[in-house]
This record gives sequence, C-alpha cells and structure tokens, in this order.
Amino acid sequence: MGEDRSRAGRTAFTLLGPLSAKVGDEPVAIGGPRQRVIMAALVLAWGRVVSVDALIDAVWGDEPPASARTQVAICVGALRKAFKAAGSEGPVIVTAHPGYHLHTKNSSVDVREFEKLMAEAGDSARKGCLEDASRLYRLALDIWSGRPLSGVGGRLAEDAATRLEAQRLAAWEMWTAVELDLGRHQELIPVLSAVVNDYPQHEQFRHDLMLAQYRAGRRVEAAEGFRAWRHALVEELGLEPSLSIQQLHHAILRDDSGPVRPEETDRPAAAPALPAELPPDIPAFIGREAELRQLDALLPGDATGAAPSAGFVTGMAGVGKTSLVVHWAHRVADRFPDGQLHVDVAEHVREQGPDATHALLGRLLRSLGMSGEQIPDDPGERVSLHRSILADRRVLVVLDNVRTLEQVRSLLPGSGRSCVVVTSREQQEHMAAVHGMVHVALGLMSAPEASALVRRIAGEAHVDADPEAVDALCALCDGLPLALRIAAARLAGKPHWSVRHLAARLAEQPRRLDELCAGGLELRSAFDAGYRALPADLARMFRMLSLLDVPDFAAWVGGALLDLPTAEAEKLIEQLVDLNLLTAVGVDGVGAARYRFHSLLKLYARERAAEEDPAEERQAARERAWQGWLTLADEACRREYGGDFAVLRGSTPRRAIEPSVTGALLATPIAWFDAERPAIVAVVRQLTALGADELAWELAMSTAVLFDTRVAYDDWRAVTESALMAVRRAGNRRGEAAMTFELASVEMRLHRYDRAKDLFRTALRIFTDIGETYGRALAQCGMASLDRIDGDLAAAMGLAEQARAVFQEVNDRSCETRVLSQMSEIELDRQNPAAALDLSIQAVELAGHTEETRDAARALYKLGLAYLRQGRVLEAENTFHRLLDQVRGKSNARGEAYALLGLGETCITAGLAEDAYPWLLRSLAIAEQVGDLMLFARANLLLGRCSRMMGRVLWASHYLNVARRAFRRIGLQPGGQEVAEELALLPGSGTDDDPLRAFMSSACAGAGLPG
Repeated sequence: MGEDRSRAGRTAFTLLGPLSAKVGDEPVAIGGPRQRVIMAALVLAWGRVVSVDALIDAVWGDEPPASARTQVAICVGALRKAFKAAGSEGPVIVTAHPGYHLHTKNSSVDVREFEKLMAEAGDSARKGCLEDASRLYRLALDIWSGRPLSGVGGRLAEDAATRLEAQRLAAWEMWTAVELDLGRHQELIPVLSAVVNDYPQHEQFRHDLMLAQYRAGRRVEAAEGFRAWRHALVEELGLEPSLSIQQLHHAILRDDSGPVRPEETDRPAAAPALPAELPPDIPAFIGREAELRQLDALLPGDATGAAPSAGFVTGMAGVGKTSLVVHWAHRVADRFPDGQLHVDVAEHVREQGPDATHALLGRLLRSLGMSGEQIPDDPGERVSLHRSILADRRVLVVLDNVRTLEQVRSLLPGSGRSCVVVTSREQQEHMAAVHGMVHVALGLMSAPEASALVRRIAGEAHVDADPEAVDALCALCDGLPLALRIAAARLAGKPHWSVRHLAARLAEQPRRLDELCAGGLELRSAFDAGYRALPADLARMFRMLSLLDVPDFAAWVGGALLDLPTAEAEKLIEQLVDLNLLTAVGVDGVGAARYRFHSLLKLYARERAAEEDPAEERQAARERAWQGWLTLADEACRREYGGDFAVLRGSTPRRAIEPSVTGALLATPIAWFDAERPAIVAVVRQLTALGADELAWELAMSTAVLFDTRVAYDDWRAVTESALMAVRRAGNRRGEAAMTFELASVEMRLHRYDRAKDLFRTALRIFTDIGETYGRALAQCGMASLDRIDGDLAAAMGLAEQARAVFQEVNDRSCETRVLSQMSEIELDRQNPAAALDLSIQAVELAGHTEETRDAARALYKLGLAYLRQGRVLEAENTFHRLLDQVRGKSNARGEAYALLGLGETCITAGLAEDAYPWLLRSLAIAEQVGDLMLFARANLLLGRCSRMMGRVLWASHYLNVARRAFRRIGLQPGGQEVAEELALLPGSGTDDDPLRAFMSSACAGAGLPG
C-alpha cells in the first residue's frame, strides 16, 4: 500500500518529445508559452538553482519587459498550483536564492532514463553481449515521442533540443551498428528507410542502409538509392558525398565480397604525437578535496552513448579556478589516452577579436592532428568536424578564462567520451541549464587550508615561530589563494622578515594591495581583468558599494548610493554577483537578499572610486545611503512602538525610500533591525571617522530603543560612545547631551548606577546650558530612577514631577505615561498603594491615547502591582493577563517576563504557591535569555518565597541566595532586604551546613553570580 501511494505521488517529466509532466497518472496542466519555457529551464537544470535573471533571459531574450521579475513569479506560482491540482503533496518548485530549483526527490525525467540506458547498452556492446546491447538501445530509443521540447519556444529550448537530438541520432547509429554486427540486415532495411527519409542529409544513416541492403542481396536497390540521394545532395546543397560512402558505393558496384562499415576511412590521419597541452601542475597545491571529488564525477565511464561529461568551475578572481582544474587534469590525465587540450580563451579573444571562436576551432583541430588544408573555412563545417573527431576519442579539453557561453558553445562535443572543463569568473548558469554541465562553485580557503598553504610555501620555520601571526596574515588575505600565495612567496623570498612584520604591513589598508605583489604575481592585475570588462553602470555600482564600511547590505542600499529605484539597483547587484564581484550571503529575516564584498575586492573597488569618481560624488552617495538607514530606523521605531517618543531629533534630512520597499523591509521591524544591526554599528563608526557628527548621533538615538529591546547592550554602548566621540570633536553640544543621556541609559541597564548618575548629571547640565527643555526632562526621568534605587524617594518624586510638567507642556503623552508609572513605583516604595493605584490608572488611561506599546505595558504592570498591594487579587490577575496578551507578538520578551512575574506574585498573594511556580519559572527563563539582572533577581526572590510556602527548604535557600547575590550586584537595597526577610523565615536559616553551602555556591556560579 505504501509503495502504491509512493508511485501515485511520483512526479515524472518528459523532455524527449512534447514537454509534459505527470503526478502519478494525473497530467499537470502546464499553461502558456512562458510557463512552458520556465518549466523547461528548471527541468533541464534538474535540481540546480536557476536564477530569476536566467529565467527572464530564457523567456524574453534581450528585450524583457519592466515587469519581467513579477511575471516570472506569477508563472512559478501558476505552475505550483498546477502541480498541486494534479495531486502533488510536496513542493515541486522550490525558491532558493537567486531563483528557483526543482525538488527532484521522488521525481524522474526521461532524459536521465535515456542516458542511463545508453550507458548500459554501451557496456554490453563492449563486453560482446550484442543482444543485450541491442535491446537496451531500443529501450532508450523507444522513450522518445517526437522532437525534444516541442511546444517550447526560445533560444534555451532550441539549444537544448539540438543537443538532445544529436544524442538521439547517435543512439540510432549505435543501435544500427549492433544490428549490423548481429547480421539482421533484412530487418534493418525498413527501419533505416524510414530514418533516412526523416534525416535525408545524415550520411551515416544512408551508409548503413546501403550496407544492409547490399548484405541482404538488394544490391541494385542500394546503388539506385545512392544515385538518387547523391543527385538531391548535389542539387540542393552543391556538396558531394563523403569519401567513405563513395567508397562503399564503388564496392557495391564492383560487388566486392563483404564491404564493412568503413569507420576509419573518413578519419583524418593521426597526429605524430598525442596532444599534451596542460600547463605544469601547481606546486604546493593544498586542500580543495570536495571540489576535486566534484570534478572526479566528470570522469567518463566506458559508455559511448551518454552525453559528454562537462563541467564549469566559477569563482572570483584569484580564487584558484585554473589551479584547481590543472591540478585535477594532471591527476586524471591517464583517463584521457587520446590527449589533453588547454586553451586560454580570454587570451585568444584578445588576440583574435570577433573571429576568436572560429580561430579557436582551427587551433583545436590542429592540436587534434588536422593539417591546415583539412580544416574547412565554413564555420558550421568546422564545428561538425571538431565534434566528429572527438566523438570516438577520449580527450580532456580545458577551456580557461571563459567570459560568456557564446564563446564556447560551439566548442562543446555533441556526444562521445571526451570531457570538457570550463573556468570562468561568471556564474554561467546557462551552461548548467542548457548543456547539463556540472557546476563547481569555488569558494575561499578555510582557515586550516590557508595556514597549510602558507606553511608549504613560506616554510615551517616561519609558520611555527608565530602561529598567531600566521592566523592574522591569513585573515588579512581573507582566504583568497592568490593573495595567500603572494604573501607566502614574499616571506620565502625575505627570510629575514617575520610573519608578524608582513602582517603589520598588510594591516595598513591603503597599501595592502601594493604589498600583495611578488614574483610576477600581482593581485591588483587579477582584479583589473574583470573590472575593465564591466559596463559603465555595473562598474559604478561596484565602486559606490565599496564606499560603505558595512559587513553586508541589502539591495536598497545600492539604490540609495546610485539614486536609483531599488529594483534597478537589485538587478545591477545581481549581475555583480553573477560576475563573482559580490557574494550573496543569504536572505535575512524580512526576506531580503543580502550581499557582501570580499575584503580585498572592496579595497580594489575603493581605489577605483578614488581615482574615477570626484570626492563630492562619493560623499553624496554615502550620505544618501546613511540617510536611508536613518529613515528606516525612524520608521521601524514608529511601527514597532507606535511613535517616536523620548527621541531627540537633529537637522539631518531623511531620504525617501519607495513605500513598497519600506513596507516589505519593515513588515516585521525587529526582524529588519536584527538584519541591519551589524551594519548600523559599522555606519555609526564610519560616520564618526569621517566627521559626520550630526548624522552619527541621530542614527544612534533613533536606534537606541531597538538596541534596548534586543538587549544588545554591547552594540548600544559601541554606537553611543562612537557618536559621542564625533559630537565632542565637532563641538556639537546638543548631540553631546543626547549621547551622554543615551550612554547613561546603557549604564543604568547594566546596573552601573554610579556611572549612570554621573552621566545623567552631565547630560542634565548640558541640556540646561543650551536651553533644551525636553532633553532636560528626559535626563530628570533617568535621575529619578536612580534616586529611587538609592532610596531617596523624595528626590526621585521631585524630579519625576518636574519632568511630567515638561511632557504635559509639549503634549508628549507617551513620556508622561512613562513618568506616571515611575511615580506610581515611588509611591509603592513609600507603602502608599492608594496613591500608586491612582497614578497607574492615570498612566493606563493616558496610554490609551497613544500607540506607544512599551510605555503602555509598563503602566499596566505598575497597575497590577498597585492592585496587589491593596489585596485586590482578582483585579491584579486580570491586569497581568491583559498585559500578557498585549506584549505577546510584539517582540517584547522583557514585557512578557514581567507579566508572568506578576501572575506568579498574584498566585503567591492568593496563597496558591503551586500555581505560581510555572509562571515564575517561565519568567526566570526569559530573564536569563534576555540578560535582565533585575528581572532575574526578582524571579529568584519570588521562586524562593514560593518554595518556602511549599515546604521546599533546600530550593528556597537556593533561589533566595541567588536573588541576594543578584540584588547585591545591582545595588538595590530594598530587594536585598526582602531576601533577608525571606531567609529569616526558613527553618535552620542560620545553619552552616557545608552541603547546602556548596549547593548554593554552585547554583550561583551557574547563574554567573559571585559565590
């Protein structure tokens, strides 16, 4: 039953005839021409990713509409619906950057079955099992149902159909040869008669028909058939038949005894020596085992009928494409007894210009033993001759430094056992889609491989003397093999240099590329070759992107730099990825593709920008991008928290970004921030380095609440301190006050209260000096919190009331909500729950008039506590549940933890200790996750109280001692006093029991607290 269901859900594709697909026995309704082209491209690639750009090219060629990407997505969606309608249970077309691929598990395609049968048939023929070979060849041919890919238009389908048709003709030839060897001449005649009618210009079929007719005793019929066929050939094409078929005709006329298939009569004379053109093997070749295994898969078996093994190796300049292929070619040279050819295609193109391919074919033919007079001038005949020679030979052909598919399309064999390996800096996806070539994407070296390469070239003495310096050197070369080889060669050539000395020279960015030059190798020249071939718009995008110090970026950044719509920028960026000048590093949490530079390529691009682009243009481009981050940060805060409250604004203009792009990026604002956080840190540091103080402090302040939400205190501190340095250096007093205030907020989050108080005082003084009333009120709120922690409740309330008056004056309801919650907390500390309740109710009501969710959550929590202090348990429980519902789904983990804490405390107040336990444990888990020490301390305190009420003395001691240490670190005396009161209630609270002490010390250590 399970097997029947498996077969029923199997997807089968047909290319060897009209394009079709079935799920089980149910046909899939593939729609119009565009869907058919896209379906064909995905099936031809068979599991490999086909980019959206490649699909656009396949559907529309050189003139795609502006909506091409959208239309491709629509077609893919329609195909997915068609497969689902036919009964497919899982995904058939999978989205994978930068496009789509087929899910090939539980799927089949007739091309692969055809090639498998052909390989088996070839094996049987070579073993002398001719009956088996004949049967397998017929099974392979019976798979065909017409011209391949009929009903599919476009160049991609035409090229693939031509290749597949060549395989079909080769299969007919091989089946015919086996049948002739078996002596089935009479049976062959009707079959071959039909075939020659379908392919009248195919000489081998005519030759085999004549031979079968002659051997069957139908000599006159054979001669007359040749005469009529020759007449048509001369009349229509002006060509005489080949020498081999003319020789067979003469043998028939003379009635020679037993003419055979003269397979060697039309083969050119062998060259005096087999070609062995591979460059020398690469000295000190290291690693690349996985890639070598991929290339090993290209090695030909003994099959004569399968498609040619072919692969292409791609990667950025200097990554070692040629080194890999040449090393592999030397390892497997004995598997290609008829020779190894090597051509630097880029060099040939430079020398020959537009006629490069024609001249290159002549060069290959001469290497294969053809004399000049034997090489035809006609391009088509030259291609045919090249393929004919390779058909029965085992030759390895390395086509190095290929730029486009068009340069090598005609150099690929039609069939046979030869192997072609192409290297290119470009992705060349068409090679995989159209020609079924295996793609080996060559990446950077791993750290161990890089160190091993340096050791091999520079010598063990250099490396072993300072392994840390070697690691630094490899990092500066960023895993690029050419850079590593050059650096190691410099060390080998200068034995008096230490590795640390060279690393120090490379660490200076402006001279790093100058240092990477040795023994005729120069990294800059390797990069030049690809850059000089770029169109102007691509070259400009390449240069401008390098101006930013960010570790990675999304497509909108390119649009800002060049002042282009994001869609146009993305197209240019993807082309740079295809050219291996940028790397796609994946898709972020909002679904946007992210890209990055190799560090050495970025240095090169910056050099080009400094030389080719005026300084004012470079600065304008950077500012557009920086303003884009500021705009998106502002909007992220508004969308996540309902407004931009408690944020000071400067004079930096914002950059408008397309609404559709903004909507997509900020659909989940916190996810956008998670993706952009490393970039924002890098941008603020770059702004500081370049003296853009106003933009630096504004971006730091706009993202402060996002850093706080994600508990990213180290990054929050980094951007704040960096921006503070910029504004102080520029004498920007308002910016200095704002950043001093933010740094105080960071210190308060980290419970460094003395440092925070000093910073708040400094911020308050500067705000007062410059007459910034709103900023002064913000600082007063911070100071009020610290005075409350110190127990100076009167001072705290005075500061809070002053701040509230300012917020009321400027109608900032969000900040007023916050300060009301703060005042409620102070009243609770004063043991005045009625006043606290009144303030909390005001705060909740005021929050209802704003969209700011964090302050509303804080107000609800204080309201719940006020109800608890009055013993109104039911109202407290309802309030905390209301808070829990509000914060969930808002990326407010800390708010959720406080809601859980409140529910636990409510249960304790009601005497339901067992019910409190789950709430408190969940709260503690979140506290540990987000790193909130205050929350951690409070949760442990309540868990200790809960455990005491349940009679779990050991656990109560554990939780309370952890809480005591946490409150001690925070410096919160009221919390410490609560813990002391709870500990005093434990039986044997004064015990010096060593096991208990050891247990508690271990628990505290596990929580990161001092013992």
